[in-house]
Amino acid sequence: MSAPSTISQALSQNFMGHSSTWYKMTILGFLLLNPILMLIAGPVVTGWILILEFIFTLAMALKCYPLIPGGLLAIEAVAIGLTESSTVYHEIENNLQVILLLIFMVAGIYFMKQLLLMIFTRILLAVRSKIMLSVLFSFAAAFLSAFLDALTVTAVIIAIAIGFYGIYHRFASGKPHHDDGHDHSDDQAVDTSHREDLDNFRGFLRNLLMHAAVGTALGGVTTIVGEPQNLLIADKSSWQFIEFFMRMAPVTVPVLGAGLITCALAEKFKIFGYGHELPVSVRKELEYYAQEEDRKRNVREKASLIMQGVIAIWLIAALALHVAAVGLVGLTVIVFTCAFTGVTDEHQIGHAFQEALPFTALLAVFFAIVAVIQDQQLFTPIIDVVLVMEGPRQIAMFYMANGILSAISDNVFVATVYINEAVNALERGVITRDQFDMIAVAINTGTNIPSVATPNGQAAFLFLLTSSVAPLVRLSYMRMVVLALPYTIVMTIVGLIMCYFYLTNATAHMYDLGLIKHHSIAQSETSDEREHH
Repeated sequence: MSAPSTISQALSQNFMGHSSTWYKMTILGFLLLNPILMLIAGPVVTGWILILEFIFTLAMALKCYPLIPGGLLAIEAVAIGLTESSTVYHEIENNLQVILLLIFMVAGIYFMKQLLLMIFTRILLAVRSKIMLSVLFSFAAAFLSAFLDALTVTAVIIAIAIGFYGIYHRFASGKPHHDDGHDHSDDQAVDTSHREDLDNFRGFLRNLLMHAAVGTALGGVTTIVGEPQNLLIADKSSWQFIEFFMRMAPVTVPVLGAGLITCALAEKFKIFGYGHELPVSVRKELEYYAQEEDRKRNVREKASLIMQGVIAIWLIAALALHVAAVGLVGLTVIVFTCAFTGVTDEHQIGHAFQEALPFTALLAVFFAIVAVIQDQQLFTPIIDVVLVMEGPRQIAMFYMANGILSAISDNVFVATVYINEAVNALERGVITRDQFDMIAVAINTGTNIPSVATPNGQAAFLFLLTSSVAPLVRLSYMRMVVLALPYTIVMTIVGLIMCYFYLTNATAHMYDLGLIKHHSIAQSETSDEREHH
């Protein structure tokens, strides 16, 4: 790009930086189109167009970080009256726990990266079968996400992938292992003899990252603490931890099994971009790195690893017991790791926050788009159609409607809208308590399972897409969609079948066995419904 000679040229080049000219013009076109659409077609049509435009900015994440073009669209949405700044603030306020989690928990994981890298390097070297390793990553992510938070688990996986990539990229660039100033994105520094292996290693890491990301969805749907919307649904339904798990099990357990089988088959048959093996040269370098780290590790470094292990136990226990909000637990991890591993410099601590803060800002922009959906009631017609249905068909449609909307919006928001509508229907006597319970299951599984279709469907997926590891391993929006496709198809179909054919019978059987109980009926139910119960 030639140096600008006039102010207008400089402004043109500065706008969205090094992004392609066509992409800059597209965003400007969106910004010009929306006010015109608002006048001609009205707020509902403009609102849906805005959602598509925002999804487009996510798809172009490797061209320009979505915070910039997405932020411009969000600001314009407020300016032209699609939503209000107070509604945006309210959405951010409702999701404060997620924001605190991103700010503090991801930084806390940064200070534990030495321990995590050591453990997972040993796992990677010990398990030579790519199929077994993939299933292990997916199952581990699912298990942890059932008790911890999916974003926390994703932060761990990202830290591990960056660590692995950095080890080999430094070697391929002729740099020492502990060159902290090395630019991992500089492919020009990589020796030509290593470039093919580096590309294959990128594919290998992409596969593991996606298996783990889907694993967070597989585990997150099963328990009351797995995802933020689970807690909301459990609260509205008066379910405790065990009852929540049991009510979800007829759908979630088969989906978990189907997901793990899909993981193995995708790797075995090398479909949808899976099947990349760990190159021999990379394995040798990782083995050498592990041996050198063990040989050079002094007493102080060993003490640091021991303390990181102790803090990891505290992290798991604190999250499992819910001693505080997840973000506040992350803050304790920062304090403990810095205090007991000798990190006291402000600038050294500041590096830990670089990974998550851009995504935190992007999430705030995302909540502005959610505010538009809320103010313009874009999902209301779909909700009304589903509510008039009856029996298994209604349950299946709740599942699919939540899944489709969660794939293009925020699954927490979709779950909030639908469960509130279900509560209102119960209070008006439109549905019975038994219907409500099964609808709640359909809402929870619908928002968690089909939403793996796109990165904007799950916060963990969006975090992965916009993290620093995504450009390193060439993980774009469309590549994530393709990699998620076999999971999307299998998990969605299995979940739909279980909701339509087996949920009612399985729930009745659990009533008979005393595994779950009938709850009190809303005061607004009719006398006939009370007599029935």
